[in-house]
This record gives sequence, C-alpha cells and structure tokens, in this order.
Amino acid sequence: MPDAAALLRPALTRLLPLHRRAPGLWALPLLLSLAFVAGVAWWAQRNERDEHDEARRTMISDALSAEAQVRARLDVEAAHLRVLAGQLATTDRTPAALAANAEVSSGFRRFWLSVTWLDASNRIVAHVPELSPPLATPAEAEDEPRGLSSHLVAPVGTRSASFEPNPYDVSGEKVVVRYAPAALLKRGVPWWLARRYEVRLVDVSDQVVATLDSTPVRANAAAGESYRVQMAGGMPGVFLELTQRDGPTPWWRALPMVLVSGFLLLIGVATALLRRQVRQVSAAEAAWRTELSWRSAIEDSALVALRARDADGRLLYVNRTFCEMVGLEAAQLIGMAPPMPYWPPDAIDEVMLRSRRNLAGQAPREGYEARWCHRDGRMIDVMVFESPLVDAAGRQIGWMGSIIDITERKRLEERERRQVEAMAHQARLTTLGEVASALAHQLNQPLAAIAGYNAGVLRSLERAGFDEPAVLQAVRRLGEQAGEAGLIVQRIREFLTRRSPQRERCELPAIARRAAELLRRDLQRLSVQLDWQIAAALPAVHADPVLVEQVLINLVRNAADEIGAVGRGGRIRITLAPAGARFVRADVDDDGPGLRGRGIEQLSAAFYSTKPEGMGMGLAICRSVVEAHHGNMDAGPGSLGGACISFTLPVHDEAADGHD
Repeated sequence: MPDAAALLRPALTRLLPLHRRAPGLWALPLLLSLAFVAGVAWWAQRNERDEHDEARRTMISDALSAEAQVRARLDVEAAHLRVLAGQLATTDRTPAALAANAEVSSGFRRFWLSVTWLDASNRIVAHVPELSPPLATPAEAEDEPRGLSSHLVAPVGTRSASFEPNPYDVSGEKVVVRYAPAALLKRGVPWWLARRYEVRLVDVSDQVVATLDSTPVRANAAAGESYRVQMAGGMPGVFLELTQRDGPTPWWRALPMVLVSGFLLLIGVATALLRRQVRQVSAAEAAWRTELSWRSAIEDSALVALRARDADGRLLYVNRTFCEMVGLEAAQLIGMAPPMPYWPPDAIDEVMLRSRRNLAGQAPREGYEARWCHRDGRMIDVMVFESPLVDAAGRQIGWMGSIIDITERKRLEERERRQVEAMAHQARLTTLGEVASALAHQLNQPLAAIAGYNAGVLRSLERAGFDEPAVLQAVRRLGEQAGEAGLIVQRIREFLTRRSPQRERCELPAIARRAAELLRRDLQRLSVQLDWQIAAALPAVHADPVLVEQVLINLVRNAADEIGAVGRGGRIRITLAPAGARFVRADVDDDGPGLRGRGIEQLSAAFYSTKPEGMGMGLAICRSVVEAHHGNMDAGPGSLGGACISFTLPVHDEAADGHD
C-alpha cells in the first residue's frame, strides 16, 4: 500500500533537485552567519566607544559635584572655627576653659582632631588633644578613614563673615584646628559615589593626602579612568581625584561577543552537519526514485483498488484499478471532495452520512459493503476496508481504503439466498400453514358465534327500546372487533399459504394509531407512556393495512414487555418519517434494557425469543411481512437509551396502483 511518501511524490520531485541546481547552497547559512558576526563586532566596538565617552562625562560631572560638596563641608567647618575664634576673646586662657567651649565639643564630635590656642609669638596658650574622642572598638578604628591631617586657622576675636581662614598668613593670636581630610571626605562624599569610584585627595606631587578606601591605594591605577579637580578655599594645592574602580571591558571580551563566538561555532558545526545531510539526501533521492518506480509498478498491477483520503474525505491518491472500477481518470479524482461522482445518485444523503461516520473512525474493522455507480451508469457492489493513513511523523492524516469488486459474488450470493429463502419459506409456510389452517378453522366458528350473538343482542335491545348510547356503542364495537379478528385470521392464513398481501393505498399514521389504541390498556397497566413523532406531509404507503397493523402491534408489545420486565415504567416513541423519495420509515424506540448486542438477524431467527413464554415467531413473521412489501427491517440502539426496531414501506405510486 502507498504510504505518506508516495502521496508526497510530486513535492519530492520538485524539492530534491535543488542541491543539483545550486551545489554551494549548503554554505549559504555559514556566509550569512559570518556577515552577522561582523556586524555584531562593529556594533560592539562602536558601543564600547560610546559607553567610554558617556562614562567620562559622568565621571567629570561626579567629580565636580563631589568637590562642591566637600568644599561646602569645609566652609561649614570654617564658619564654626570663626565662631570659636570670636568667643576666645572673652575666654580664660586655660585648657579647661578652652575644652569647655561648646564649639570645641561640637567640633570633636564631628571630625576635629585637636584645638590649639597660640599667642602672637606662636606659643601655646591652651591645647586640648585629650578631648579627641577615642574609638570605641578596634573594628571602628579599622573603619576610620586614613591619610594625613590638615589645619584650619583663624585669628582670635575675629567674627567677620568674609574672613577666609589661611593657615599660612595669620598674625597675632590665633586658634588652630587640626582635622582629618579623610573624615572630611567620608562626610562630604555620598556613599554611592564612593562605591563607584576610588575617592582621594592628592597634592601637586601626587602624594595622597586622604582616601576613603581602608586598603592602600593601588600603585597602578591604569585599570580605570581617573579625573581630578582642584579644591578651592582652605585646601590650596590639593586636588580631589576620582578613579573608576573597574576598568572598561574590551569589546572583544564583552558578553555579546562571547555569545556570538559560541553562535559562530554552532553555525560551523551546523554547516558541517548540513553538508553531510545534503550528501545523504542525494543518496536517498536515487533510492526513493527506484522505490517509487517499484511501488508504481506494484500498485498499478494490483487487482485491489486503492484510495487515500484526508480527514475531510478529499481524495489524495487512487491507483489504476480504482480508476477502472469507477470509470474515471486519476486526474479527475485527485483533490475531489464528497459527494463523489461514483456514489449512487438516489442515495447521496445515506452514503454521505456513512462517509462521515467512517471519517470519524467508526468504520467496521472487518470492512463494509457499499454500492457504487460506474461512469456508464451500471451499479457495482464493493467491499471496502478502511485503515488509518499515517505520515512519517506518526500523525494520522486520513484514511487508506482497499476496495474489492464483489458484484459477481453478490449476484451468486443473491441467487443462493433466494434459493435458500424459497426453501425456508416453503418449509416455514408448510408448518405455519398447517397451524394457521387449524387455528383458522377452530377460530372461525367461535368468532362467527360471537358475531351472531352480538347481532342478536343488538336487535333485542333495539326492539326492547333500549336507548342507552354507551351500551349500544359498546355492542356495535364488539361486533366490529369480532369481524376484525376474523379478517386478521383470514389475512394471515392467506399470507402463509403464499398468497400475495392485499396491498392498497393507506395512511401509515392511521394504522399506527389504530394499533396503539388496541394496546392502550396494556400500556396503562405497565405505566408506559407512548410518544409520537410524525413528519408533516407524510406520503401514503402501498401496503396491506391489516398485516402492517399486526407488525406495529407486535413491535410495540415487545417494547412494552421489555420495559415491564424492568418494573419501573418507561417510554415508547413511534416515529414516522420519509426515508428517501420512495420509502416511509417507521421507528419504535424504547428506554428499556436495549438489545445487548443482538442484531436483526438474530432477533428475527425462527424460534428465537427473549421471553420465557415466547415462541420465537413474532419478529420472524413481522420481517416476512415487511420483506413481502419490498421493505426492510433493522434493529439497533435507540435515541431513548434502549432498543430501536424500524422498518420501511414503499410509497404509494398512483401510476402503478393496481399492478402490484
């Protein structure tokens, strides 16, 4: 059987020779990847240059900002020193008085290291080094910024706001404050700036005056960019220097370039694998061409018709035998969707329904029979076997069908069936004819007596002047039913003695309602509800109303007995609807226990019964009656959850009336 590769034969024929027309096509991904890597390298280099310029501008801005903050802090300390110098003019010239000054105490709490009061000859008047607050723990001492110390000087008695302290040009009495520039940096430089840069104060000879780092400053600071700005105010000759802690990463060592290098390596491996794959495809192409030739020869010489359909029923493939079977060319069939041109025109709806069930996966595994129409109009019988059509990825893409022409076999089977049926019918009628003759002979006398007694009672009541309408109507109905019983016995006997049923134009709904009326009391006793579904404008049927009525009575009684066996009541629904243009269908549904897997063949077999007291002849006679009317009987699960027994009767043809 053809697989998915055979179905894709046209696509393979177009795609496989690509490597022949362009032998170097396999290298195209590698060339494109190299161009991409070159572009990424150019971008990385340019991006590094832009980032370096941006970092340089940011560092200059940060240096100016830090210098301004440190200078502002130093200006605040100078202001405090001027206040202290003004207060010393009226202070005792003793260390205790100097230590008791509030400005001195406040300065030590900030970052002053010592305060010295000098006279005009630079002799010490008072000195308070002992007031420098000791560090609490060795850890705090380790955390204290390191570096040299610096001084602020102010003349005693001066309170001028414009005074600028100058440690190199002060005459007369003066006060000298020694402080740690490192502490000034720690309090004047923001923490985030200290984390980003190495911050230090250096002089003109590059000697480090103060730094914020607890570790010694690196001897070689070339790893990162640096920038210095001169400190104004009370620190002449001192520069504030910022150095980037982390130097810029070369563009060729950046993460994008590492990733691109890995990508380039993978592309190289992929290109090698692609080249290998192209070679394998070239070898496989020759093998596929040989295999396709073999498959085509096998499929075209097979006596079994093959067809492939997708999930929507569209034809994907047919072999030569299939084309000869339906009389159409493959070009006409490929791509065609249901309805198919080889379906019988008078059964399109029925075949379409069965096709949908098969596409849904409900096709019998043992195959099913179908009737197709050849292009020349003759009908053919086929046996169809469906199996899933799976592609190379293991996904089901449709259904593969094998079709066998069984027209000749069906003819032989039909001939044998007719012979067997004739023999069985003869034997059955011989047996039942004898029983029916005896029953008819025995029943005719009591039925005639009942009819006679009924007529006598009716005449007696009328002569006596009895005028009760209900009683008179009941007596008349009794006579009618006695006559009807005699007619039923006569018709069944005629049917079993191989006489044709007395067909006439009749309305199937009226027959069904008459049968239901006769069973009304039995249905009430079993708590069974009878529902009706009758199609509008239902055509009349050509049948024997008495025999059809007996068929309906038997089917409804069987359904009621099955429901009664459960002992909970139930529902029976009689559905009358057209079945195509030539037949009317009658369905008897119930919500009983169902058929339990039994089919119409088993149910209508002679002497087979599901009832303990049954004779097994009811459904057999019903099926014989239906088939005698050229109808068909079927059984299956019903819409109410139980069983559904149905039969069809031919529509009455006015033109053929009286000729059947």
